[in-house]
Amino acid sequence: MEAIWAVGLMTGTVLDGNIDVALIKTDGERIEDFGTYTLAPYPQSIRTLLEETLRQARTWNFTGPEPAIFREAEESLTRAQSAAVKNLVESYGLAMADIGVVGFHGQTVLHRAPQVGRLGQTRQLGDGALMHSILGTKVAYDFRSADMRAGGQGAPLSAAYHAALLRDADASGDTAVLNLGGVANITWWDGKDNVVAFDTGPANAPLNDFIKSKGLGEMDRDGALARTGTVDEAKLAKLLQHPYLAKPYPKSLDRFDFGAAMADGMNAEDGAALLTAFTVAAVGKALDLLPRRPKRLVVSGGGRHNPTIMAMLASRVGVEAVPAEALGWKGDAVEAECFAFLAVRVLRGLPISFPTTTGVPQPMRGGRLAG
Repeated sequence: MEAIWAVGLMTGTVLDGNIDVALIKTDGERIEDFGTYTLAPYPQSIRTLLEETLRQARTWNFTGPEPAIFREAEESLTRAQSAAVKNLVESYGLAMADIGVVGFHGQTVLHRAPQVGRLGQTRQLGDGALMHSILGTKVAYDFRSADMRAGGQGAPLSAAYHAALLRDADASGDTAVLNLGGVANITWWDGKDNVVAFDTGPANAPLNDFIKSKGLGEMDRDGALARTGTVDEAKLAKLLQHPYLAKPYPKSLDRFDFGAAMADGMNAEDGAALLTAFTVAAVGKALDLLPRRPKRLVVSGGGRHNPTIMAMLASRVGVEAVPAEALGWKGDAVEAECFAFLAVRVLRGLPISFPTTTGVPQPMRGGRLAG
């Protein structure tokens, strides 16, 4: 199949108020053109609606009928993201008729990893049929459900795209991709047939929630608070005994599996320092689980903007950490590009998850197609 233009959409569980929208040209195996990318801010009304939706989702916890707010939030975010797609495409000088498919991840409101004797469950809000009716373009959506019905973790799904990026950057197995969103996930590729990916632990979510709880804004901007704080090493060592961190992959996390409560009772600086160090140390433990420990991490996602996290990766983990831009990638765009890439794979009937990435029994196709 020849490469086609595809748009990918991502809104993270950290709820930073933005829709990530990316346009790439791909055949689902190689990237021919990285196109363009934008952050499209949600109106505050939708952001507030999504925060309440996440709160109600945790109370619901897959028991009984879904909260009524899901339907309202789903329609609102689908319309907002459809508008963001159209704006991006037209700003690049293309028309929607030039786009082969849109990869619509939707908003994750709850994710429960499988346990022994019980399949996992996941819920992303996003109405693919409504988006198709608005844009008139094929829409791939609901990327995770089939994987979980087959016994997989449903996450991370970024491995196929990360491996495609590494193919052109470093196929030696010495470089891995670390994404620092609400949750942190890693992808390692041996340069041949083996791709490993899993969630390492928290990333920005507990830190952001902690800073908000202190009334100090949305995040630890530039890692300034953590940099001036002192890490309570005894408390950190205790937190690092959490069984998830030693558990073999495949494994995945919900955004709230590790929370700001880890820093309860601490001042802003020391709490930020502890949560930052925990995120980083969890990455270190993850590297020890890989078939081979990489020497370099290419970091994407919002966490790469935090100099304290980046410095701690070197000092506490003993690994070279470089932002995605060092390899010519767009670090904020990688996740959205990933869903454009996966949408083309859905269109082509190619697998999007694998035994060593989500734990499915064999390479799995996934996603649903509207239009």
